[in-house]
Amino acid sequence: MTLPPQLQELVDDFADVTPKQRLELLLELSRELPELPERFADAADTMEQVHECQSPLFLAVEVDDTEHVHLFFSAPPESPTTRGFASIMHTGLDGEPAADVLAVPDDFYTALGLAQAVSPLRLRGMAAMLGRIKKQVRAATG
Repeated sequence: MTLPPQLQELVDDFADVTPKQRLELLLELSRELPELPERFADAADTMEQVHECQSPLFLAVEVDDTEHVHLFFSAPPESPTTRGFASIMHTGLDGEPAADVLAVPDDFYTALGLAQAVSPLRLRGMAAMLGRIKKQVRAATG
C-alpha cells in the first residue's frame, strides 16, 4: 500500500503501539485538529456533513491552483474519536497533491489497527470521510 508520507507515518505510529495505546494516540490526535478558518464559521451551511459519523462531522475540501488538497473539519470537542479520525485525515492528507489523495486505498484505515479499540460503526465513519474527501477532490479537479 502506497500512502502519502505523512499518512504513512501515522499508520506506522499506530502499528508500533499496543491496541490500548492506539486509542490514546487517537485521543491525542483529536486535540491537534486545527481550528476552522473564519470562512467556515457556519459549518452546517458551508461544509458537507458526513452522516455516517456517529457525531456531527462537517468537512470542506479545497484544491489550489497547483492541485494540492486542503482539508477543513468541524467536529465537537466532546467527540474525541470523530475528531481523532478527522485529525488523521488532516495530518495525513492536507497539502498533498490531488492525485496522491485519490490514490489512497479506501480501506487504508484498517492498517491503523483500530478495530480492537473502536466499533465497526465508527470505522465506517472514517471510511465515509475519505470517500467524501475523494469525491470533492474529483469534483474540483475533474
